[in-house]
Amino acid sequence: MLNLEDKWVWDFWFAQQGQEHHMFYLQAPKALGDERLRHFNASIGHACSLDLIHWTILPDAIGPGEAGAWDDQATWTGCTFRHRDSWFLFYTGISSRENGKVQRIGLAVSDDLIHWEKHAANPIIEADSRWYQLKDDVEWHDQAWRDPWVFLYAKQFHAFITARSNQGIRDGRGVIAHAVSNDLLNWEVHPPVTKPGNYGQLEVPQLIEVKAKPYLIFSTDKFSHSRRLLDKTQSPPITGTACYAGETFLGPFREVNDPWLFGDEAGTLYSGKFIGAEERGWTLMAFKNYGEDGEFMGHIPDPFVVTPPE
Repeated sequence: MLNLEDKWVWDFWFAQQGQEHHMFYLQAPKALGDERLRHFNASIGHACSLDLIHWTILPDAIGPGEAGAWDDQATWTGCTFRHRDSWFLFYTGISSRENGKVQRIGLAVSDDLIHWEKHAANPIIEADSRWYQLKDDVEWHDQAWRDPWVFLYAKQFHAFITARSNQGIRDGRGVIAHAVSNDLLNWEVHPPVTKPGNYGQLEVPQLIEVKAKPYLIFSTDKFSHSRRLLDKTQSPPITGTACYAGETFLGPFREVNDPWLFGDEAGTLYSGKFIGAEERGWTLMAFKNYGEDGEFMGHIPDPFVVTPPE
């Protein structure tokens, strides 16, 4: 378990180096008092483990930029990707100039997973109004463009990104955006790989393969279920991690009969990430979100095993 005495910890992602599991995670000081302030005071911490249970804290990966920078407010969820001899850390940044309401994707590079340098061309991926909703305080509370998941497929690099469609019902525009690159630096934004309608937002995407079939993993909370979905399911909204099935590894991704890998009304766990397949099942980790009394917990428990989607 990763539980820091002086910091809340929430969204996270992994990089594998030999036998070491490197985990990068969002963190904010508990001295803020109110956990709702953590999002605008977040930086990216770093720890490593051999067993996903016992963690050694390493130097922080990256934090907000200097005053006036595009990411001077906070740095949010991302992913790590190894290409040739370098590590690429894609992350979300927000600026104080826009009161943290506009999200963009940036890049930091490292040779050793420890020392990171932000790229001079940042931000490298921004929302495209041809398909995605830009800042509109009436329609939604922010310009969603965060949580990049980068992978290589068909000799190109692809990024799945949390976004909102510029079409559809107001409370159901959450989609997963798609961007493509030949060099990890220059990106072309494409249409989304999911359809709007079910959720106001889909967060922290991850692409996995089960029995040669692609699945898009995502998380969402009980406040983001659209009225249309609630009327259809006739069940209370839950917070947790779910999945869609893909026709190809680039989508489109569609609903499955029972999409929830885990979830409940209390929002006990969130931001689930699969780590790898084992004979007894798939190892998954998620951060401890809210306790029985509704208090934000902000730590990452030991991994558990779930049944993969069928």
